[in-house]
Amino acid sequence: MSYLTQKTIKNNINFSGVALHSGLNVNVCIKPAKANFGIVFKRIDLKNNNVVYPNFLNVTNTSLNTTIENEFGAKVSTIEHLMGALFGLGIDNALIEIDNEEVPILDGSAKMFIEKIIKAGIEVSDTAIKIIKINKEIEYIEGEKFISIKPSTLSLDIEFELKYQNPIIGNQKNNYKIYEDDLTDVYNSRTYCLFEDIEIIKKKGLAKGGSLDNAIVVKDKEILNTGGLRNEKEFVNHKILDCIGDLYTTGYRIVASVKCSQGGHYLTNQLLRKVFAEKENFSIIEIKEKNLPHTLINRNLLKSIA
Repeated sequence: MSYLTQKTIKNNINFSGVALHSGLNVNVCIKPAKANFGIVFKRIDLKNNNVVYPNFLNVTNTSLNTTIENEFGAKVSTIEHLMGALFGLGIDNALIEIDNEEVPILDGSAKMFIEKIIKAGIEVSDTAIKIIKINKEIEYIEGEKFISIKPSTLSLDIEFELKYQNPIIGNQKNNYKIYEDDLTDVYNSRTYCLFEDIEIIKKKGLAKGGSLDNAIVVKDKEILNTGGLRNEKEFVNHKILDCIGDLYTTGYRIVASVKCSQGGHYLTNQLLRKVFAEKENFSIIEIKEKNLPHTLINRNLLKSIA
């Protein structure tokens, strides 16, 4: 397989499941697409104006998920785990048909998305990939929370830090070289919440489909899920998964170093808006070289889950 040319899936991928926030059952079909098509969502429950592009400028809500919306008000929410899986497996082009406005949460991680994409197979084109190269350091700060992005060589490094009063979560930090490291723990890590926050979240009309089957729930010094955690740093690893998915709203893979403390969907989106507001902050490069020191798709991920 060439890692420097654009990829799509070989066969349709179908999955159904409950949506985390709406609680509705949703059906999704991911279809192969031609080179330079990009990742595109299509609301098949709507007859007109139903195409929604997962671009950071189309992000209209970042409260507990990433929601994209077109100019006609058609939305698709909770896209981050699916986008993270597509990014990690190097899928550049795909049409995602969905019959409601929220991607199913499945088990709360990207594990099932990864497995289904690998099972469907990956189709390689002859068209070169494009990457985004960050030219200067940019940061976005909000109180004690911050996120920054700065130039890197040929890698995407993400360092993420959590700070919680809860003794189970506490202070966690982890970092990954996204194109080189084994990301199995990242893609297997589930979304989570504190037990005391559930009532507040539900009063906002969210998490109607939430359960111990699709989220880690922490109550004081106890994890309520049978079997506990999937990996030692599952909380911060899930945040890294979210970050990868949100970064893919740029449309391309990125060469950069990202650091974040206590952030989430909102900070990542604000950072991207700030980066792309000025042309000197970034370059979009078409990769034509036959070989690079590092790949721009994580081969370890394919090996570890296949």
